[in-house]
Amino acid sequence: MPARPRCVVAEDQYLLRDGLTHLLTAHGFDVVEAVGTGPELERALRTHRPDVSVVDVRMPPTLTDEGLQVALAVRRDLPGLPILVLSQHVEQLYARELLADGAGAIGYLLKDRVFNADQFIDAVRRVAGGGTAMDPEVIAKLVAGNASDPLAALTPREREVLGLMAEGCSNAAIAGRLHFSEGAVGKHTANIFAKLGIVASDDTNRRVLAVLAYLGTP
Repeated sequence: MPARPRCVVAEDQYLLRDGLTHLLTAHGFDVVEAVGTGPELERALRTHRPDVSVVDVRMPPTLTDEGLQVALAVRRDLPGLPILVLSQHVEQLYARELLADGAGAIGYLLKDRVFNADQFIDAVRRVAGGGTAMDPEVIAKLVAGNASDPLAALTPREREVLGLMAEGCSNAAIAGRLHFSEGAVGKHTANIFAKLGIVASDDTNRRVLAVLAYLGTP
């Protein structure tokens, strides 16, 4: 990730768009463009190919899921383009659409999380780095909606570790949350990968695949 990652902000409410721009700039991002409509977002993403984008789900002209659909369409043409989506409510379909390609560099947060600046910026950085940043409420709904359980072989502690991994937590952050050593977290993650049949490769990709299994996304 570059020293000053290039970012596109897409939000139709001016005050929030301006606030996001100032917050990201203050934390080391270069906001190359801030837009307020779906067509402007598509142009900005294709023109700048940013290191990360922060995108509101509902944008003009339809004010339905314009922002999400534009982001997905561009990402199909530019695989792995990092996108962090903001939404007022948890929509399981939206989250599954974002995760469906299995490429990572995806986030889905409720807008309330923006008011915790550290948490929000951490999520943006994780997505820019190729990881996932899923809101805990989104995770809870996706897991609750799973008809099958691909994780039956995992212990309760391994499921707990995987749940925090789905939020985007690093091994160090998981260790802090669960009050045990980073080495112990590493052993748990290795066991998770082995039990889920995720072969050795880039660690970020393995984490993404494990998260997809946890969320029941094909």
